[in-house]
Amino acid sequence: MLQQQKYQTIKGVSIKILTLVILFVATKLQLYAQKKTKVELLNANTLEYDENLGKNVRRLIGDVRLKHEDAIMTCDSAYMYSETNSFDAFGNVHIYQGDSVQLFGDSLKYNGNTRKAQLNGNVRLIDKDMTLTSTNLNYDMKTKMGYYHSGGNIISNKNNINLKSNLGYYYTASKEFFFKDKVVLKNPQYEIFSDTLKYNTFSEITYFFGPTRIISDSNLIYCENGWYDTRKDVSQFSRNAYLFSKEQKLYGDSLHYDRKAGIGKAFNNVTIIDTVQKIIVNGNFVIHYEKENRSLVTGKTMLTMMFDNDSLYLHSDTLLSVFDSTQTHRTLFAFHRVKFFKNDMQGKCDSLVYTMQDSLIRLYTDPVLWSDENQLTAEYIEIKMHDGKAEKLEMVNTSFIITQEDSLKFNQIKGKNMTGYFENNQLTFVDVRQDGETVYYAKEDNGSYIGVNKAMSTDIRIYLEEKAVNKITFLKKPTATLYPLDQVKAEELFLNGFNWRNSIRPKSKEEIFLWQE
Repeated sequence: MLQQQKYQTIKGVSIKILTLVILFVATKLQLYAQKKTKVELLNANTLEYDENLGKNVRRLIGDVRLKHEDAIMTCDSAYMYSETNSFDAFGNVHIYQGDSVQLFGDSLKYNGNTRKAQLNGNVRLIDKDMTLTSTNLNYDMKTKMGYYHSGGNIISNKNNINLKSNLGYYYTASKEFFFKDKVVLKNPQYEIFSDTLKYNTFSEITYFFGPTRIISDSNLIYCENGWYDTRKDVSQFSRNAYLFSKEQKLYGDSLHYDRKAGIGKAFNNVTIIDTVQKIIVNGNFVIHYEKENRSLVTGKTMLTMMFDNDSLYLHSDTLLSVFDSTQTHRTLFAFHRVKFFKNDMQGKCDSLVYTMQDSLIRLYTDPVLWSDENQLTAEYIEIKMHDGKAEKLEMVNTSFIITQEDSLKFNQIKGKNMTGYFENNQLTFVDVRQDGETVYYAKEDNGSYIGVNKAMSTDIRIYLEEKAVNKITFLKKPTATLYPLDQVKAEELFLNGFNWRNSIRPKSKEEIFLWQE
């Protein structure tokens, strides 16, 4: 029992001693941290005491050299205040700190207790290759951070930049600048105008915070957040980002641009506007090859072609835009699950090619085209456009045209190849070449049905009026039979290969995103 009490007493004393040791060490550390070093006078040609300026104030004249910790300061003349451990320096002020940082100015106020310097008039901060000039600069010797508030200019010959701003901070240890208010960075290839900007002289990466414009001979880039690696010429932009070139505008939630390679990428809510061709492309991802003038778009794509009185809206899994070797003629490719809508024409196919030079649209793999009440199908369909209107139509192999009379009656034209002609964007007549067949509901002048005319001819010409079949001319070796409606067999009403596909016809631009086989 006594041994236990003794142990507890000794233990308590040990804890108290340990606590006192910790307090003693902490106090010593605190006193050491609060210890102030005095500014040292190394040289002056003339030393005067001036009691009018205060107690222990010395006036130093000629080749003045002062030292404080790791900094040497020189000037033409100075007032040294021993009581406050500070001094004011005048004329050819020069501060050396370390191996790289030098400061110059017409005058200097320095406080040895806080280690803060305030330079005024023709101020320069030189850190190896970089030079900062300003009319004023506040510099903290302890943190090695300087800032100006009335305009500054930075020149780096190595990085080949010139940078200006109204307010700026420079951290010499990390080699980082932070600029605010009317920031301008100039480079031989481009100029940057920003509200807020950070620049690292070591990594040569510029960061943007706030409205920023990057202007070059080839384009203009805007963003409100991003970065630019000036060494590699690679950049990333976000927040209302866009890129304008001479003929195109590119928008996206995020843009990535490699200026040297000439490759731009855009992510999410992407829009490309071609102001010359009057084309708008939307998607979730775009990659643009600037040198080849080639663009690829994926992810809920939509191409809008604007005409005088109408627009064509097209969707596919992938869109590709390519210019020819002369960079004057563009070709658009749409790959897989293609669907398009125009008020007077709609279509569907697996892939589509549009050459702008000759305004030719080519539909491949199970193409379907709807024009007014007409459904047109073939192995391959080609549409010749002029001023945004269909002018001529070519249908190759297993060509088939169906026109709906009502829910049960369908006029049909079938042949190997067909050529259709348009007037005012309406199909007016069709030439059928080889293996022509028709099923046609004949009518009286008053509109009542006479019967069903089923005919075959090597070549046929069909005339349409008011969006319906008006006249059929059989050109070679015709055979025809007119069946009364109450006597015709059901199988005679439909040609072989009949397939009415109105259920997949897009009725609006929103329905181009719906896909059914």
